[in-house]
Amino acid sequence: MGEPLTIDCLDGPGAAASVPVLAELLVDCVRAGASVGYLWPLAHDRAQAFWMRVAEGVERGERALLVARDADGAIVGTVQLVLAMPDNQPHRADVAKMLVHTRARRRGVARRLLAAVDDTARRAGKSVLVLDTVTGSVAERLYERIGWTRVGEVPKYALMPDGAWCATTFFYRHL
Repeated sequence: MGEPLTIDCLDGPGAAASVPVLAELLVDCVRAGASVGYLWPLAHDRAQAFWMRVAEGVERGERALLVARDADGAIVGTVQLVLAMPDNQPHRADVAKMLVHTRARRRGVARRLLAAVDDTARRAGKSVLVLDTVTGSVAERLYERIGWTRVGEVPKYALMPDGAWCATTFFYRHL
């Protein structure tokens, strides 16, 4: 990626202040076909409500919210690290909701976000990361290329934004 890109880990107030932009990012990704928990059409107020809950989780220390900013400072991608785990899994975290705006794809944004997730997880004392993604997706190929271990696939695990079934592939990574 030749363009400047910065990765920031937002605190609670920063996450709350970014809700409108993150909601637009979520709507853009769902519109483009990303299976990230929502069907199309996705109302902007629903997207904002989701990000408000995320910001509250960041404030409570239950999750880390990372954002990628382009040279103009605009948020072009995000990923979360769910830190709050059961008592018997203090070493583990879940990677969730990796989103890259359609205008910023194929520029290394996701790869940079994942590297920052690894660093954030290490600082939080986590040594095992887990994630899931749509089977056959560009994201699945990325995770394999950068060294995540494929565990397996569950057919008909979720729906695509258009309501069609999709299989989901699970991955883990030891840090």
